[in-house]
Amino acid sequence: MTSAWTRAQVAAIDGGLAGTVPKFEPRRRPVGGEGRYYWDMWPIQHADGTVAKLGTREWWMALSATDRGDPGRRHFEAEIRWIERQGDAWRDRGAVLPPHAAPYEREWAGSALLDRGRLTLFFTGAGTSERPGGYQQRLFEASAPVSADGTIGQWDRPCPSITALTDDYCAADAHDGEPGRIKAFRDPAFFRDPATGEDYLVFTASLAATQSAYNGAVGLARREGEGWALLPPLVHADGVNNELERAHVVAHGGFYYLFWVTQRATFSPDLTPGPTGLYGMVATSLAGPWTPLNHGGLVLTNPATDPGLTYSWFVTREGIVSSFVDDVAGHGFGGCPAPLLQLTFDGETVRLAGTAAA
Repeated sequence: MTSAWTRAQVAAIDGGLAGTVPKFEPRRRPVGGEGRYYWDMWPIQHADGTVAKLGTREWWMALSATDRGDPGRRHFEAEIRWIERQGDAWRDRGAVLPPHAAPYEREWAGSALLDRGRLTLFFTGAGTSERPGGYQQRLFEASAPVSADGTIGQWDRPCPSITALTDDYCAADAHDGEPGRIKAFRDPAFFRDPATGEDYLVFTASLAATQSAYNGAVGLARREGEGWALLPPLVHADGVNNELERAHVVAHGGFYYLFWVTQRATFSPDLTPGPTGLYGMVATSLAGPWTPLNHGGLVLTNPATDPGLTYSWFVTREGIVSSFVDDVAGHGFGGCPAPLLQLTFDGETVRLAGTAAA
């Protein structure tokens, strides 16, 4: 059964329970990528959601584009690149996927699974190859073998994860639009249910049966045979918020934690919005019902004096939180990884413990 993130729950947001991103010194872009923007990060993960390594190295992925002095252009030039974590610093290791002919124009966010000697990238194929600059979105995946020392073999050609929609979901097939106002079918995040062993994709979606322009949802698909079958959404924010971005599920301590990020500007204008932040719900099974964390759902937000400091938070099973530097004190786009943070889980409460260990 789909749970709702309601107006009453948003009104109950308790800023006192939510964590505030600590201030930090200006960050540098990854070594070897000083002339590039970086945003929307995620680690390679084991099937249980913990951070994996390739051999002895901790490699993450991030969206990236050449810094052309216009941050808005990055969405139309994005590709997924390797960034290796070295303590509290990062190094660019190049594009993840080799050049290939594809029906999409560019790569948007997703997740990466290392399981049984194979690395699988789930990602968003954005735009179309026939007409550049559009906001169309589809879910894709590609995989490659990984040797014991972490060497990656040849990647398969990316293929669609979902080939047909159900009545639950809007198609994200509009060419024109603007950030924060477009409909969603993106950000696939892998999840293996520890209770059943079944594999799922959790993703950012838009509800089809709605009378509101603010119809954000968290979609769900289950692996069936060699493909994926769409299920009803886990959560919707119909009439509340247009975008529940980077949605993903973490199993921890017998609970299921559903996280997403959203911005103040994507709340319906006829209600008092929550701040830009990391939000979430908790349940005792993947089927729900889902209850907002920390009362109204807010888990982490930026300082009131620097509301655009970071964005696009992603949580691992260990509670490690990644994000990127967005707009420090209104001085322009940062475009680099922000310091990793650490969350603690306690039933219906999730708190910020501080900066994650290097």
